[in-house]
Amino acid sequence: MRVITGKYLPRRTVLRSLGGSIALPFLDAMMPALGRAAQVKPPVRLIFGYVPNGIMMRDWTPKSEGGAFEITRILKPLEAHRQDMLVLTGLAHRTGEGPAGDHARAGGTYLTGVSPKRTTSADVEVGISVDQVAAQVLGNRTRLPSLELGCEATRMVGSCDAGYSCAYVNSMSWRSATSPNPPETNPRSVFERLYGSLDIDTDPAVQARLNANRKSVLDYVRDRTGELARTLAPADRRKIDEYLTAIRDIEKRIARAENENREITPSMEKPAGIPLLFADHVRLMHDLLIVALQADITRISTLIYAKEGSTRSYPELGFSDPHHPLTHHRNNEDWMEKVTRINLHHMEQFAYLIGRMKSIREGDGSLLDHSMVVYGSSISDGNVHAHHNLPVVLLGRGDGSIKPGRHLTYGEKPMTNLYLTLLDRMGVPAEKLGDSSGKLEHLAGV
Repeated sequence: MRVITGKYLPRRTVLRSLGGSIALPFLDAMMPALGRAAQVKPPVRLIFGYVPNGIMMRDWTPKSEGGAFEITRILKPLEAHRQDMLVLTGLAHRTGEGPAGDHARAGGTYLTGVSPKRTTSADVEVGISVDQVAAQVLGNRTRLPSLELGCEATRMVGSCDAGYSCAYVNSMSWRSATSPNPPETNPRSVFERLYGSLDIDTDPAVQARLNANRKSVLDYVRDRTGELARTLAPADRRKIDEYLTAIRDIEKRIARAENENREITPSMEKPAGIPLLFADHVRLMHDLLIVALQADITRISTLIYAKEGSTRSYPELGFSDPHHPLTHHRNNEDWMEKVTRINLHHMEQFAYLIGRMKSIREGDGSLLDHSMVVYGSSISDGNVHAHHNLPVVLLGRGDGSIKPGRHLTYGEKPMTNLYLTLLDRMGVPAEKLGDSSGKLEHLAGV
């Protein structure tokens, strides 16, 4: 690496080594004191998080509108971020409606606004998703045009819901109408996609030996890190130290999960590197996403907390009932309470992501200030498979283009109107997405 000894450090400074590279986070040294500062301001990021099977809307939707809205039970984990979020009520995915296959249509329409073709063969067809519309315009500015993450094992072939392909259930990102972007569920694979790998042998026994003796990717750039740090101010040295510490912590947690999987469940098909507990798995994915955003490896990401129609159980909550059957509760209070607790558990994980993004200083604000993070589901009431009045929360300020801290209600608008508006905030021109009818008003204020 060529060390820059002046007052200005290029935004694309990278610590390189054999087998890997470490892109740096946004530093004060990347913001010149004079006129070029506007050219290196932090970029705007766009992130979509998805939870399946609907939400207990009675425990989600605030009764009050505007800035005086109450924090409901499921939104409680986000209470500390009240001034950073918009709760949006009244958005719909009517293209998800139909006689059967609601979960497949919910997954297929979520980011596309297009009703998927009913097929179990390879001739899948739905529509390009909003994240990929952004990636096609902005993807050449980062090493990864987009990053697709998941927390539940997926398969992309066969029938998963009433004659609909599993591709619709398991992927919400579509780079074209016929080409899904399957999410990566293995943290080790995500890490090596971000930072490279020294491993070239795919034999499992060889891989196990390599993992046991694996050096940290940071070991290969230690000298370069020290060389660079000596040229920086204390605040930037501290930021680099925190960033590299986070990377090393992720490495250790992945290695620990790999060891636990080999020792506890040697015959399990779950790929090495995936923690056994959902909360541990999703936190690793969150931390990987955060370091990727910090280093501008990507600006666009999707994260599926669980696939649509998921029957995953959460025994850590004190019951082992699978998620999807519980959502068909038929107004059974015990079942409804369990659904709410699962919804709350998912939200608690999401709140960790928001808290971490808010804690990371970047330019004139935080990583969250320069982001737009959408969290929700393509079904509201899971008991009847409702595709209207969907649960949606938007976090972040889009670099000042969004005014959060409010609950906004709409009579009924297509969800894709929100997406068109977010694309506009990203500087991505788009006249139409799926069933959109225009941009969504009031996000920047009344």
